[in-house]
Amino acid sequence: MRVYVPLTLPGLAEAHRTGELGTGPFVAYAVTPALREWYLSDDIEELEYAALNRAALASLRLLAADPGAMRRRVVVAVDVPDGTAAADPDRGLDPAALGEVRVAGTVALAKAAAVHVDSDDAEQDVTAAAVALEAADGGDDDAQFVVDGAEDHELLWYATQEIPNLVGTDG
Repeated sequence: MRVYVPLTLPGLAEAHRTGELGTGPFVAYAVTPALREWYLSDDIEELEYAALNRAALASLRLLAADPGAMRRRVVVAVDVPDGTAAADPDRGLDPAALGEVRVAGTVALAKAAAVHVDSDDAEQDVTAAAVALEAADGGDDDAQFVVDGAEDHELLWYATQEIPNLVGTDG
């Protein structure tokens, strides 16, 4: 099962240092039955893109909680054995939890398929979105518009061999 793990650049640096993503159980996003139902699609690529975007929003939440982190959303795509990731049945239909899964145990960063990170030109919009997130969660339409502005930026794809460059440990 492909899961999308939301991080920040400091979180990615820690995963690179330790070689591990999370110390389970940890939250990730995947194509779950609730996500399929919500998006009304059978196209796996569309559904995986939706799960990636859910993880990007979770990364934005991590940024809002860490004012010192560089303002770039980070998502690691990793394949885990079936049964390792499971959706919480009590949160399955909660729109805030669409695609959310708990990954049991620790996952080696070496198992990652790719890393997705905002480009430099997204930094201003991501910064504004992190500030506006709490108000958007409270129903403020103007704040939601700001959060949506960050979502307009596509995350860039990086091979796992590029992680040292992303986290600044390339020697």
